[in-house]
Amino acid sequence: MTDKIGVAILAAGLGKRMGVEIAKPLIPLMGAKLVDYSIDAASSFASSANLEVQFGIVVGHQKEAVETHVKAKHTAHKTSFPVQKEQKGTADALRSYFDGCDWAKETKYTMVLCADTPLITSKELEELWSELKNKNLSAVAASFETKNPYGYGRIVRAEKGFAIIEEKDATDAQRKITEVNSGLYIFETELILNRLKNIDSNNNSGEFYLTDAFEPSGNVSPVCFSSEIPFLGVNSPVQLSTALHQLKLRTNEEHQARGVLILDRAHTYIEPSVSLDAGVTIYPNTFLHGNTEIKAGSLIEPGCILKDSKISSQVTIKAYSYLENAEVQSQCAVGPYARLRPGTKLGEQCKVGNFVEIKKADLDKKVSVSHLSYVGDAEIGENVNIGCGFITCNYDGESKHLTKIGKNSFIGSDTQMIAPVEVGESAFVASGSTINQDVPSQGFALSRARQVTKEKMASRFLKGKWAIEKKS
Repeated sequence: MTDKIGVAILAAGLGKRMGVEIAKPLIPLMGAKLVDYSIDAASSFASSANLEVQFGIVVGHQKEAVETHVKAKHTAHKTSFPVQKEQKGTADALRSYFDGCDWAKETKYTMVLCADTPLITSKELEELWSELKNKNLSAVAASFETKNPYGYGRIVRAEKGFAIIEEKDATDAQRKITEVNSGLYIFETELILNRLKNIDSNNNSGEFYLTDAFEPSGNVSPVCFSSEIPFLGVNSPVQLSTALHQLKLRTNEEHQARGVLILDRAHTYIEPSVSLDAGVTIYPNTFLHGNTEIKAGSLIEPGCILKDSKISSQVTIKAYSYLENAEVQSQCAVGPYARLRPGTKLGEQCKVGNFVEIKKADLDKKVSVSHLSYVGDAEIGENVNIGCGFITCNYDGESKHLTKIGKNSFIGSDTQMIAPVEVGESAFVASGSTINQDVPSQGFALSRARQVTKEKMASRFLKGKWAIEKKS
């Protein structure tokens, strides 16, 4: 029979030191919110351990915003949102969890996580769980060694169990202990319910410490991890930056292990949700966001930003290009300094050059828009060549309109098309034209004033350094 585990995630804190108005659990990090990492780690752990899981997110500050986000983001598990009305300590938060979750007391085990530890993974939770089960313990706490234990609760080991002594309550001798508490626990639910009844606030902080649930004579044990990195708590902008750096390196190393060529992993930002095939090459100072996918053989040059975009195989995105909600098929070249806005679709072997902006446009294969152009709300057929300085005039001040260009057409430089307008197949539009009427297939369109040249008239208009010197 599958055991039930309740996961209490403590997310009620104010986060004053972060210097932002939003609730700390909702602070963004690598495409997610801080609280998402704890939920995802616990969810993955429960799945691997064959445990039936339910979540209780203990909220307080900006509780409605936290609840709205979690409900929208995490739909796979049952989740409750008990409220901690006052910030009176971690034991009080767990009491709020049991009081506010009508199912919590019926679970066999209770796991306690914080909402501000984004580097926690299912690996640490699995190791903690294994210790609990293999040694038939009633509770475990994750600990680690640190050179600077200031501010942490110290792990005071006993012959059987252990105690956790908080910084303000520790003796000088206890403050020298370098094994410290992480704030991550797993309890048998029956045990923690009994312990919570007797925890008081008789300490130097006047708070109800959950750490008082551990006793030197109890059937409990700390599990000391070799690295403190997974347990980093985010309580300041400096710690947030540290977490971002560690998460970035971890993500990049995972991609490298699968055969992605990341030339400088310290200066490449790839969110965990991004999908990269082996054989992709990523240059430094690249930012890959959201649900971006890049297939094998593609190259992303320095300074590019890709958001929620799909890049097929053998594509080159040249330096300093910006793609958002765009689709690029195989063997295309984009950039440098190109912008593909939402709704852009490039067929195979398209070329989008420098200083080109494309928005909500579908380009068939082998279309070339080489430089200094804007293509918006358009359908461009196969093998169309568009010259420099092309503009679709798609907006009339109230509505957007469509421009259509048929396959094998040639559009000369410095051409404007006033939508709605359609150019047929194998048509030719001469440079410098403003097209406001449809052009039929194989038609030739020319719209420019006749050139008039007046000999020896330039001197009437040339002033200053351009003036022609008069002969003496």
